[in-house]
Amino acid sequence: MNFIFKSKQRTPGELVRHLRESIGRLETASAGSNVESKRKAGEDVSKNLFHIKAILFGDGENEPQPEQVAQLAQEVYNNDVLQLLVINIWRFEFEAKKDVSQIFNNLLRRQIGSRWPTVEYLATKPEVIFSALKGYENPDVALNTGMILREMLRHEVLAKTLLYSEKFYTFPDHIEKTTFGVSCDAFANFKETLTRHKAMVAEYLENNYDKFFSMYKGLLHSPNYVTKRQSLKLLGEILLDRTNFNVMTKYIASEDNLKDMMNLLKDKSKNIQFEAFHVFKVFVANPKKPPVIENILRRNRERLVQYLTNFHNDKDDEQFVDEKQYVLQIIESTGQPKVAAA
Repeated sequence: MNFIFKSKQRTPGELVRHLRESIGRLETASAGSNVESKRKAGEDVSKNLFHIKAILFGDGENEPQPEQVAQLAQEVYNNDVLQLLVINIWRFEFEAKKDVSQIFNNLLRRQIGSRWPTVEYLATKPEVIFSALKGYENPDVALNTGMILREMLRHEVLAKTLLYSEKFYTFPDHIEKTTFGVSCDAFANFKETLTRHKAMVAEYLENNYDKFFSMYKGLLHSPNYVTKRQSLKLLGEILLDRTNFNVMTKYIASEDNLKDMMNLLKDKSKNIQFEAFHVFKVFVANPKKPPVIENILRRNRERLVQYLTNFHNDKDDEQFVDEKQYVLQIIESTGQPKVAAA
């Protein structure tokens, strides 16, 4: 990487223009068979990214200059460079891929007063968000694009763009059909989309309840242990969040959902059982159970009491012990005649 030692400095506009040109040459070279042209173009991309990163972060001797940063950011927006970087990141050298993530996220954090210029720009370019999500299809760049996506999801307007799109429903494939590391990263961003901006998500879930939970049910029945456990845990968090009260009320009124949780309570994995209990308890603790839920609990009262009495007795967790005792008391009293007050 001899370019590190070159002293000639280009303006932000020149750097962005040269970066665009070098990416274009790399695209052309990648489509052909000229290895040397591809190597040269890749080096030029790396060199320009290195110098752009120096403007944004400083070079170790000099701090970033606000005027240069502002000029660079405006050139990046004007030339749609962020989209170019995300869709071509798989072509770049290893260090350049890391530089792309750092440059992208530095620009995303750029704030002027109460404004977030890069966020405002990206709000008009949904294809950048979708391209970052699509990065999960390529394990060579999935963690780089996942990092970029995570930074975008911190901002409600961008998270909303993803959540309200059909692309959101590709998350299960990224979680289920990838390597362990990529799956975990994809699930982290799936969770981020559903938990950070609570009021926005609650409105979405209410308006798209059937579609969302039809997709989510597949995750709960995943043959993959990690996916099943993570999905159960996240479901519990979603239902127990007060912002999602209306969604929770609808979910725990479903006979099928209760049967799912009762089956998961008996899963061969103790960790799955434990996470299922934290959803099951919401059905039981509901003071206004629909008749169909009350009937299921009444019909299965003896078996549930017997099972839960011996359920995870080795767990040293005071809150869990109290919750289990409370659930047992409610189940034991289900369907019993009420004693009239004296």
